[in-house]
Amino acid sequence: MKVSELARAAEVTAETVRHYTREGLLTPHRHPDNGYQLYDQQDLSRLRFIQRARTLGFSVREIGEILEHADHGDSPCPMVRDMLAARLPEVHAKIAELEELAARMQQALDTWADMPDGTPDGHSLCRLIESFPPPQDVARGRCHE
Repeated sequence: MKVSELARAAEVTAETVRHYTREGLLTPHRHPDNGYQLYDQQDLSRLRFIQRARTLGFSVREIGEILEHADHGDSPCPMVRDMLAARLPEVHAKIAELEELAARMQQALDTWADMPDGTPDGHSLCRLIESFPPPQDVARGRCHE
């Protein structure tokens, strides 16, 4: 299969195939006459594996490590479990951080609902943002004062 054929079979873009090839996750063979990169069913299976791994949050580097283990006949499953177990607390922390941000944004919108718009006058750029508590007050949870 050529790049475009593999891409179509895996329902990705040709650039995605090229990217994973550049990263070393896919290793096509060169056609001896025209130099085209040719992929086979094993590459299609690998590409589908890469897509599944990406949906679980694995980075290209991590997928490379997983594939390397598998290519050497070693089970990558223990490493995969360890990677996800290590990553999950980070994801929960990021979710909490985003929820806090969403709450601050909602509070700002609620506070600003009846405030008039202002024109920059050399002392003020945007009264809405300037009326919001400074970052240290937000970090200390004093947004409600």
